[in-house]
Amino acid sequence: MHIIVLVKQVPDIERVKFLSDSNRVDRKSVDSEINPFDLNAIEAAQQIKEQLGATVTAISMGPGTAEAVLREAIARDADRGILLCDDKFACSDTLATSYTLAAAIRKVGDFDLILCGEKTVDGDTGHIGPAVAERLGVSLLPFVSQITEVSADKVSAVTETSAGSLKVEATFPLLIMGTKELNTPRLPTLKEKLRARKAEVERWTSADLSDADASRFGAEGSGTWVESISVPPEKKRKGELLKGEDTARQLVAALDKEGLLKG
Repeated sequence: MHIIVLVKQVPDIERVKFLSDSNRVDRKSVDSEINPFDLNAIEAAQQIKEQLGATVTAISMGPGTAEAVLREAIARDADRGILLCDDKFACSDTLATSYTLAAAIRKVGDFDLILCGEKTVDGDTGHIGPAVAERLGVSLLPFVSQITEVSADKVSAVTETSAGSLKVEATFPLLIMGTKELNTPRLPTLKEKLRARKAEVERWTSADLSDADASRFGAEGSGTWVESISVPPEKKRKGELLKGEDTARQLVAALDKEGLLKG
């Protein structure tokens, strides 16, 4: 069995700043980390590998620093790490990103299962999983909260829908988007981290994806763009100190003024 895991390096979204002149995230303004949802995908791959035996390939697209998230995946038992790193991939929207990832997966070759997080915390679109599945012509199981059974040719899982949980079964090849409820990712040991530090991470450029249409990479291949970015003002809590013997009356009057006692 061959499992491919898609991972991404994301900024600390709580502290990140924006480039006002270009409406883009300033990724240099804070430290970066692996997308939290991708850890669940890596853990799922690790569990299947332990159960059935599998080869796990982790793929990421980003700058040279994104090599760190692939080493994180290797520390968590991935066998191979591939970084798609080229200036031609820069400024990709989800359309161009999914095209580039699909091209890389085709170059990797035969696979049974692709695992990824349901979304990334920087873009929060949830587009990549469905788009990659569509480009590769494979089935998609979105918002998977539980993988109940895996065999050599099929998987049983629980997906979350607006109407509730749904038990499904699908055959390979297949792409699964995992939620945070999918599992609890284990921490790699010191030995595993040291092994990952010495591991080779392959770097592929646009030239390595020679069978793809280069005009569909990066900004040129992106059909969407950010018109503007605005950060809503943070609402601050306010308080009022009530004093005196008639505090109960004051409290009722204050609540009534705010319209909180109607009905």
